[in-house]
Amino acid sequence: MATQAKTLLRLDASVRTDGSVTRGLTEKFVHDLTSKGDSLNVTTRDLANGLPLIDEAWTAANFTAPEDRTDDQKEALALSDSLIEELKAADILVIGLPVYNFGVPAALKAWVDLISRARVTFRYTEDGPEGLLKGKKAYVLTASGGTPVGSGYDFATTYLRHILGFVGIDDVTIIAADQMAMNADAALEAAHNRIEDEVAALQGLRTAA
Repeated sequence: MATQAKTLLRLDASVRTDGSVTRGLTEKFVHDLTSKGDSLNVTTRDLANGLPLIDEAWTAANFTAPEDRTDDQKEALALSDSLIEELKAADILVIGLPVYNFGVPAALKAWVDLISRARVTFRYTEDGPEGLLKGKKAYVLTASGGTPVGSGYDFATTYLRHILGFVGIDDVTIIAADQMAMNADAALEAAHNRIEDEVAALQGLRTAA
């Protein structure tokens, strides 16, 4: 019996298209993985193309029981529903995360708000919140000018790791080309080497499976 192809969701958030380090990293990761010859479905979502911010109408629709929603409320949630379906369908996430002013880009925050929905991607239990998007692997490919990844003032990767875990994706690997203002070549080389190592390890797991 043929093995069903896995699905990879690639998210890019940099406002830059030409010369974006994170877009280059996500491109390399996906290229290296797909060039191995195995079947892999790739979905690409460019968040920088623009996502709406949640508003009062969206929030009201979200907190209305599905069976009671009006047509306008269903329309208000349509994009959120689509983004969540993309996320549910993915086995692997590859997220490009540029660090802007110590945090995540506004477009990525908008995506987080649209996919974080109680009873859909997480739920509250007697033991606390439980993420519902389990069994996925996420790779966060990040770049910064001066912020050291994992430092006390890195509010980008720590935030995204927490959010992913909150919705059930707790297998998260951070690959960083950080502090590029200090030594861009070394930072980029380290990130490329790490991508190659992670792709090789992932390929080994897929082959073994």
